[in-house]
Amino acid sequence: MKIALQTQALTKRYGIQLALNNVNITVEKGSIYGLVGQNGAGKTTLIRCVAGLTFPTSGFVELLESQGADLPLARKRIGAIIEQPSFYPNLTARQNLNYFCKLRGIKSAAAADEALALVNLTYTGNKKFKDFSLGMKQRLGLALAMLDKPEFLFLDEPVNGLDPSGIIEIRNIIKHLAEQGITIVISSHILTELAQVATHYGFIHKGVLLKELTAQELELQTTSSVSFIINDSALAAKVLLERFGITARILSQTELVVDSGLTETGELSRALFEAGLTITGIAEQNLGLEAYYMSLIAKEGA
Repeated sequence: MKIALQTQALTKRYGIQLALNNVNITVEKGSIYGLVGQNGAGKTTLIRCVAGLTFPTSGFVELLESQGADLPLARKRIGAIIEQPSFYPNLTARQNLNYFCKLRGIKSAAAADEALALVNLTYTGNKKFKDFSLGMKQRLGLALAMLDKPEFLFLDEPVNGLDPSGIIEIRNIIKHLAEQGITIVISSHILTELAQVATHYGFIHKGVLLKELTAQELELQTTSSVSFIINDSALAAKVLLERFGITARILSQTELVVDSGLTETGELSRALFEAGLTITGIAEQNLGLEAYYMSLIAKEGA
Protein backbone atom coordinates (compact mmCIF):
# COMPACT_ATOMS: atom_id res chain seq x y z
CA MET A 1 0.00 0.00 0.00
CA LYS A 2 1.49 3.34 -1.10
CA ILE A 3 0.60 6.40 0.96
CA ALA A 4 -0.21 9.75 -0.65
CA LEU A 5 -0.93 11.61 2.60
CA GLN A 6 -0.30 10.90 6.23
CA THR A 7 -0.63 13.15 9.27
CA GLN A 8 0.39 12.50 12.85
CA ALA A 9 -1.12 14.37 15.80
CA LEU A 10 -2.03 17.28 13.50
CA THR A 11 -3.42 20.07 15.67
CA LYS A 12 -4.65 23.56 14.84
CA ARG A 13 -5.74 26.21 17.31
CA TYR A 14 -7.39 29.54 16.60
CA GLY A 15 -7.01 31.29 19.92
CA ILE A 16 -8.88 29.14 22.41
CA GLN A 17 -10.73 27.25 19.66
CA LEU A 18 -9.34 23.81 18.84
CA ALA A 19 -10.14 23.29 15.13
CA LEU A 20 -8.07 20.10 14.77
CA ASN A 21 -7.23 17.84 17.68
CA ASN A 22 -4.40 15.29 17.16
CA VAL A 23 -5.64 14.12 13.75
CA ASN A 24 -3.96 11.00 12.32
CA ILE A 25 -5.13 10.50 8.74
CA THR A 26 -3.89 8.09 6.06
CA VAL A 27 -4.81 8.43 2.38
CA GLU A 28 -3.74 5.72 -0.06
CA LYS A 29 -2.46 6.65 -3.52
CA GLY A 30 -5.15 6.37 -6.18
CA SER A 31 -8.02 6.41 -3.69
CA ILE A 32 -11.05 8.69 -3.45
CA TYR A 33 -11.07 9.60 0.23
CA GLY A 34 -14.34 10.97 1.56
CA LEU A 35 -13.79 13.30 4.51
CA VAL A 36 -17.13 13.16 6.32
CA GLY A 37 -18.25 15.78 8.79
CA GLN A 38 -20.78 18.46 9.57
CA ASN A 39 -20.13 22.13 8.88
CA GLY A 40 -17.44 23.30 11.28
CA ALA A 41 -16.13 19.79 11.94
CA GLY A 42 -12.60 20.69 10.82
CA LYS A 43 -12.62 19.39 7.23
CA THR A 44 -11.57 22.63 5.56
CA THR A 45 -8.97 23.37 8.23
CA LEU A 46 -7.41 19.96 7.66
CA ILE A 47 -7.19 20.54 3.91
CA ARG A 48 -5.75 24.03 4.40
CA CYS A 49 -3.05 22.68 6.70
CA VAL A 50 -2.05 19.98 4.24
CA ALA A 51 -2.14 22.35 1.25
CA GLY A 52 0.04 24.92 3.04
CA LEU A 53 -2.63 27.63 3.20
CA THR A 54 -2.35 27.73 6.97
CA PHE A 55 0.18 26.34 9.42
CA PRO A 56 -0.71 23.73 12.02
CA THR A 57 -0.11 24.56 15.66
CA SER A 58 1.64 21.20 16.04
CA GLY A 59 1.87 17.82 14.39
CA PHE A 60 3.38 16.23 11.31
CA VAL A 61 2.43 16.07 7.61
CA GLU A 62 3.84 13.71 4.98
CA LEU A 63 2.59 14.47 1.48
CA LEU A 64 3.54 12.46 -1.62
CA GLU A 65 6.43 10.88 0.30
CA SER A 66 7.78 14.32 1.26
CA GLN A 67 7.95 16.05 4.62
CA GLY A 68 9.58 18.94 6.41
CA ALA A 69 11.60 21.19 4.11
CA ASP A 70 10.51 19.16 1.06
CA LEU A 71 6.80 19.86 1.57
CA PRO A 72 6.71 23.04 -0.59
CA LEU A 73 7.89 21.03 -3.61
CA ALA A 74 5.32 18.30 -2.93
CA ARG A 75 2.58 20.92 -2.73
CA LYS A 76 3.36 21.96 -6.30
CA ARG A 77 2.10 18.50 -7.31
CA ILE A 78 -1.37 19.01 -5.82
CA GLY A 79 -4.50 20.83 -6.96
CA ALA A 80 -7.27 22.15 -4.75
CA ILE A 81 -10.69 23.73 -4.69
CA ILE A 82 -11.14 25.31 -1.29
CA GLU A 83 -14.32 27.32 -0.94
CA GLN A 84 -15.28 29.24 -4.13
CA PRO A 85 -12.39 29.94 -6.56
CA SER A 86 -12.10 33.55 -7.75
CA PHE A 87 -12.25 34.36 -11.45
CA TYR A 88 -12.46 37.56 -13.48
CA PRO A 89 -16.19 38.05 -14.20
CA ASN A 90 -15.75 39.71 -17.60
CA LEU A 91 -13.35 37.10 -19.00
CA THR A 92 -14.28 33.86 -20.70
CA ALA A 93 -13.34 30.47 -19.28
CA ARG A 94 -10.37 30.18 -21.63
CA GLN A 95 -9.18 33.72 -20.93
CA ASN A 96 -9.36 33.10 -17.18
CA LEU A 97 -7.34 29.88 -17.44
CA ASN A 98 -4.79 31.47 -19.80
CA TYR A 99 -4.27 34.18 -17.20
CA PHE A 100 -3.60 31.61 -14.49
CA CYS A 101 -1.23 29.74 -16.84
CA LYS A 102 0.88 32.91 -17.15
CA LEU A 103 0.66 33.50 -13.40
CA ARG A 104 1.92 29.97 -12.67
CA GLY A 105 4.53 29.89 -15.42
CA ILE A 106 2.78 27.14 -17.41
CA LYS A 107 4.21 27.40 -20.93
CA SER A 108 2.05 24.82 -22.69
CA ALA A 109 -0.29 26.62 -25.10
CA ALA A 110 -2.72 23.72 -24.85
CA ALA A 111 -2.94 23.64 -21.04
CA ALA A 112 -6.13 25.75 -20.81
CA ASP A 113 -7.90 23.85 -23.58
CA GLU A 114 -6.95 20.48 -22.07
CA ALA A 115 -8.30 21.54 -18.65
CA LEU A 116 -11.53 22.83 -20.20
CA ALA A 117 -12.02 19.59 -22.14
CA LEU A 118 -11.52 17.63 -18.94
CA VAL A 119 -14.53 19.33 -17.31
CA ASN A 120 -16.67 19.61 -20.46
CA LEU A 121 -16.39 23.39 -20.86
CA THR A 122 -14.90 23.66 -24.34
CA TYR A 123 -18.23 24.82 -25.75
CA THR A 124 -18.51 28.06 -23.73
CA GLY A 125 -16.88 30.21 -26.43
CA ASN A 126 -17.17 33.92 -25.69
CA LYS A 127 -19.52 33.50 -22.75
CA LYS A 128 -18.23 35.47 -19.77
CA PHE A 129 -17.72 33.94 -16.36
CA LYS A 130 -20.32 36.23 -14.79
CA ASP A 131 -22.95 34.61 -17.01
CA PHE A 132 -22.04 31.03 -16.05
CA SER A 133 -24.41 28.81 -14.10
CA LEU A 134 -23.27 27.65 -10.66
CA GLY A 135 -22.45 24.23 -12.08
CA MET A 136 -20.29 25.75 -14.82
CA LYS A 137 -18.47 27.88 -12.23
CA GLN A 138 -17.76 24.80 -10.13
CA ARG A 139 -16.44 22.93 -13.17
CA LEU A 140 -14.20 25.87 -14.11
CA GLY A 141 -12.85 25.78 -10.56
CA LEU A 142 -12.07 22.11 -11.08
CA ALA A 143 -10.36 22.94 -14.38
CA LEU A 144 -8.22 25.50 -12.54
CA ALA A 145 -7.26 22.88 -9.95
CA MET A 146 -6.24 20.51 -12.79
CA LEU A 147 -4.29 23.14 -14.75
CA ASP A 148 -0.90 21.88 -13.52
CA LYS A 149 -1.93 18.22 -14.02
CA PRO A 150 -1.61 17.40 -10.30
CA GLU A 151 -1.12 13.94 -8.78
CA PHE A 152 -3.32 14.78 -5.81
CA LEU A 153 -6.57 16.74 -5.75
CA PHE A 154 -8.36 18.29 -2.76
CA LEU A 155 -12.04 19.18 -3.25
CA ASP A 156 -13.79 21.07 -0.46
CA GLU A 157 -17.59 20.78 -0.80
CA PRO A 158 -17.45 20.46 -4.62
CA VAL A 159 -21.21 19.90 -5.10
CA ASN A 160 -22.50 22.36 -2.51
CA GLY A 161 -25.46 24.29 -3.94
CA LEU A 162 -25.58 22.41 -7.25
CA ASP A 163 -28.75 21.04 -8.80
CA PRO A 164 -28.99 17.28 -9.52
CA SER A 165 -27.60 17.58 -13.06
CA GLY A 166 -24.64 19.62 -11.81
CA ILE A 167 -23.94 17.08 -9.08
CA ILE A 168 -23.94 14.24 -11.62
CA GLU A 169 -21.52 16.16 -13.87
CA ILE A 170 -19.05 16.73 -11.02
CA ARG A 171 -19.42 13.11 -9.89
CA ASN A 172 -18.58 11.77 -13.34
CA ILE A 173 -15.56 14.05 -13.63
CA ILE A 174 -14.27 12.88 -10.24
CA LYS A 175 -14.62 9.24 -11.27
CA HIS A 176 -12.82 9.95 -14.54
CA LEU A 177 -9.91 11.63 -12.74
CA ALA A 178 -9.61 8.73 -10.31
CA GLU A 179 -9.44 6.31 -13.24
CA GLN A 180 -6.36 8.23 -14.39
CA GLY A 181 -4.65 7.44 -11.08
CA ILE A 182 -5.16 10.81 -9.37
CA THR A 183 -5.61 10.64 -5.61
CA ILE A 184 -8.63 12.66 -4.48
CA VAL A 185 -9.77 13.89 -1.07
CA ILE A 186 -13.35 15.16 -1.01
CA SER A 187 -14.71 16.92 2.04
CA SER A 188 -18.48 17.09 2.19
CA HIS A 189 -21.50 17.08 4.46
CA ILE A 190 -23.65 15.74 1.60
CA LEU A 191 -23.13 12.12 2.54
CA THR A 192 -25.41 10.55 -0.05
CA GLU A 193 -23.16 11.97 -2.76
CA LEU A 194 -19.94 10.84 -1.10
CA ALA A 195 -21.31 7.32 -1.02
CA GLN A 196 -21.49 7.40 -4.83
CA VAL A 197 -17.74 7.87 -5.35
CA ALA A 198 -15.60 7.29 -2.25
CA THR A 199 -13.33 4.27 -1.87
CA HIS A 200 -12.23 5.26 1.64
CA TYR A 201 -13.74 7.37 4.43
CA GLY A 202 -12.56 9.44 7.35
CA PHE A 203 -15.15 10.59 9.89
CA ILE A 204 -14.35 13.86 11.64
CA HIS A 205 -16.31 15.67 14.34
CA LYS A 206 -15.35 18.76 16.33
CA GLY A 207 -11.77 18.48 15.10
CA VAL A 208 -11.37 14.83 16.08
CA LEU A 209 -10.95 12.04 13.52
CA LEU A 210 -13.31 9.40 14.86
CA LYS A 211 -12.67 6.58 12.42
CA GLU A 212 -11.23 5.57 9.04
CA LEU A 213 -12.79 2.85 6.89
CA THR A 214 -12.64 1.48 3.36
CA ALA A 215 -15.86 1.49 1.35
CA GLN A 216 -16.05 -2.29 1.81
CA GLU A 217 -15.65 -2.01 5.59
CA LEU A 218 -18.28 0.71 5.70
CA GLU A 219 -20.70 -1.41 3.69
CA LEU A 220 -20.25 -4.18 6.23
CA GLN A 221 -20.79 -1.78 9.13
CA THR A 222 -23.90 -0.20 7.63
CA THR A 223 -25.62 -3.49 6.86
CA SER A 224 -27.84 -3.56 9.93
CA SER A 225 -29.73 -6.77 9.20
CA VAL A 226 -30.05 -9.60 6.70
CA SER A 227 -33.26 -11.56 6.18
CA PHE A 228 -33.06 -15.13 4.85
CA ILE A 229 -35.91 -17.09 3.29
CA ILE A 230 -34.79 -20.67 3.86
CA ASN A 231 -36.22 -24.19 4.04
CA ASP A 232 -35.44 -24.70 7.76
CA SER A 233 -34.96 -21.54 9.81
CA ALA A 234 -34.39 -23.40 13.10
CA LEU A 235 -31.49 -25.40 11.64
CA ALA A 236 -30.14 -22.27 9.98
CA ALA A 237 -30.14 -20.42 13.32
CA LYS A 238 -28.24 -23.31 14.90
CA VAL A 239 -25.62 -23.29 12.12
CA LEU A 240 -25.04 -19.53 12.42
CA LEU A 241 -24.71 -19.74 16.20
CA GLU A 242 -22.19 -22.59 16.05
CA ARG A 243 -20.21 -21.21 13.12
CA PHE A 244 -20.14 -17.47 13.87
CA GLY A 245 -21.56 -17.04 17.36
CA ILE A 246 -24.45 -15.07 15.83
CA THR A 247 -27.91 -15.29 17.38
CA ALA A 248 -30.53 -15.11 14.62
CA ARG A 249 -34.17 -14.14 15.12
CA ILE A 250 -36.55 -16.78 13.79
CA LEU A 251 -39.65 -15.15 12.29
CA SER A 252 -41.24 -18.29 10.90
CA GLN A 253 -40.38 -21.82 9.86
CA THR A 254 -38.88 -20.43 6.65
CA GLU A 255 -37.60 -16.96 7.62
CA LEU A 256 -34.94 -15.67 9.99
CA VAL A 257 -33.17 -12.33 10.47
CA VAL A 258 -29.52 -11.81 11.34
CA ASP A 259 -28.29 -8.57 12.90
CA SER A 260 -25.20 -8.13 10.77
CA GLY A 261 -22.20 -5.81 10.78
CA LEU A 262 -19.56 -8.36 11.75
CA THR A 263 -19.89 -11.00 9.06
CA GLU A 264 -20.42 -10.58 5.31
CA THR A 265 -23.68 -11.83 3.87
CA GLY A 266 -21.73 -14.02 1.45
CA GLU A 267 -20.02 -15.85 4.31
CA LEU A 268 -23.34 -16.44 6.05
CA SER A 269 -24.91 -17.78 2.84
CA ARG A 270 -21.96 -20.05 2.18
CA ALA A 271 -22.13 -21.57 5.66
CA LEU A 272 -25.86 -22.23 5.30
CA PHE A 273 -25.39 -23.79 1.88
CA GLU A 274 -22.58 -26.03 3.16
CA ALA A 275 -24.93 -27.21 5.92
CA GLY A 276 -27.31 -28.49 3.23
CA LEU A 277 -29.87 -25.69 3.56
CA THR A 278 -31.70 -24.13 0.60
CA ILE A 279 -31.89 -20.34 0.44
CA THR A 280 -34.63 -18.91 -1.76
CA GLY A 281 -34.35 -15.24 -0.80
CA ILE A 282 -31.98 -12.70 0.82
CA ALA A 283 -32.79 -9.09 1.73
CA GLU A 284 -30.38 -6.60 3.33
CA GLN A 285 -31.44 -3.54 5.29
CA ASN A 286 -28.82 -0.82 5.38
CA LEU A 287 -28.32 2.03 7.84
CA GLY A 288 -26.86 4.34 5.21
CA LEU A 289 -23.81 6.59 5.49
CA GLU A 290 -25.58 9.43 7.28
CA ALA A 291 -27.12 7.15 9.90
CA TYR A 292 -23.76 5.45 10.45
CA TYR A 293 -22.06 8.81 10.98
CA MET A 294 -24.65 9.90 13.52
CA SER A 295 -24.38 6.57 15.35
CA LEU A 296 -20.59 6.93 15.37
CA ILE A 297 -20.86 10.37 16.96
CA ALA A 298 -23.21 9.00 19.63
CA LYS A 299 -20.98 5.98 20.25
CA GLU A 300 -17.86 8.09 20.70
CA GLY A 301 -19.71 10.45 23.01
CA ALA A 302 -18.74 13.33 20.75
